[in-house]
Amino acid sequence: MDKELANHAAEVLKALAHPIRLQVVETLEGGELSVGEIAEAVGEKQAITSQQLNIMKDKGILSSRREGTRVFYRIENENAIRVLGCVHNHCRKKGKVKR
Repeated sequence: MDKELANHAAEVLKALAHPIRLQVVETLEGGELSVGEIAEAVGEKQAITSQQLNIMKDKGILSSRREGTRVFYRIENENAIRVLGCVHNHCRKKGKVKR
């Protein structure tokens, strides 16, 4: 992996490396949702959720569309789900996650 690719990969991983953002990606696995629906699903205020959504959108993990006053988000890069699946599997094997 060259330096440029390594830097880009690190930026994408940083964009995922936050508890709220991890919950958002998991929530959006089921399909597109509005900001309000996402905020409710992850148990956060809408303003905080919007900040987290914008971070992931900026890195190409999510995309959005506007419908009137509502903004809907969806997963743009399905690889994010694969990466999180690997992390979940690792945590389960190490006994860190109980489901």
